Amino acid sequence: MFSKILPVAALLALYINAAVSTYKESNHALVARRLVHQTNWAAISTISTHRKLKDYPMVQILSINDYDANKQSTGRIQFLLTNLDFTGKDVKQNNKVSLLFNDEQLLHCSEQNLDPMEPTCARTIISGEVKRMDENQKDYQEALASFVARHPASQKWLDKHNFYLCELEITNIFVLDFYGGAHNIKPDDYYKVEL
Repeated sequence: MFSKILPVAALLALYINAAVSTYKESNHALVARRLVHQTNWAAISTISTHRKLKDYPMVQILSINDYDANKQSTGRIQFLLTNLDFTGKDVKQNNKVSLLFNDEQLLHCSEQNLDPMEPTCARTIISGEVKRMDENQKDYQEALASFVARHPASQKWLDKHNFYLCELEITNIFVLDFYGGAHNIKPDDYYKVEL
């Protein structure tokens, strides 16, 4: 009897585990904001300008910051670029990019025995245009100081490799945090979220 019940119980446990999302939210804009705020980096995709990869997608890691001077989430995705790097060169040619944030970046999924590819391992894909921030803008120095406070190693990048601060002008957001497909979020709804 036990031998027949055990496999059924094991399958039921697997199903229940797979149905649990790392986020128990129906507010998908909130999921997007939390992912952006909690992670220190994102995967960024560009259209490559490198001679061996021309017109292919290129992916890099990008340290990001959404803090203001008081370490409060703004939702504004800021990052440093340099023209010495693949991404900087690609963005000069075509500034349209996509960033991927995944809850496994914080190991939240593996801690629950969820594979990062499971829809219940929350992710958001945010697309937009990279805008170089104007060093003469009122909030530039504050934004730069906030970035360096979150990523202390970046001070060396600024000093030695001509990095400059950029911001993503968001045009589209997709959130996948459960079965049934991705949810398209309006940027306005994303920015309205308070964390």
